[in-house]
Amino acid sequence: QVQLVESGGGLVQAGDSLRLSCAASGRTFSRYAMGWFRQAPGKEREFVAAISRSGVNTYYADSVKGRFTISRDNAESTVNLHMNSLKPEDTALYHCAAKNTLGISALENAYDYWGQGTQVTVSS
Repeated sequence: QVQLVESGGGLVQAGDSLRLSCAASGRTFSRYAMGWFRQAPGKEREFVAAISRSGVNTYYADSVKGRFTISRDNAESTVNLHMNSLKPEDTALYHCAAKNTLGISALENAYDYWGQGTQVTVSS
């Protein structure tokens, strides 16, 4: 079991930057590949970014590639999502998730544990 708590969301203007954090507690953090997903009102939850256990491998949705950066600090048991050049379409509830099997994934059902989410709202 691992508990995940996101933070860092807020209301920003288009073009601004925002950094989300996800703090993990419970089992050893480095044993989990991590991902970020987001869900806007009336829409399905979609993949944003993922990072391997070591942090060496990362993967991004096309919609955020080049703008968002996922990182992790295993010593601090945190995973971060640095979002640059934010657009109104980035507005969503952002969830971090943990995957207790080897390898990164963009598939929602590959993840075992989920945080409650932090809201990001980007105004135009």
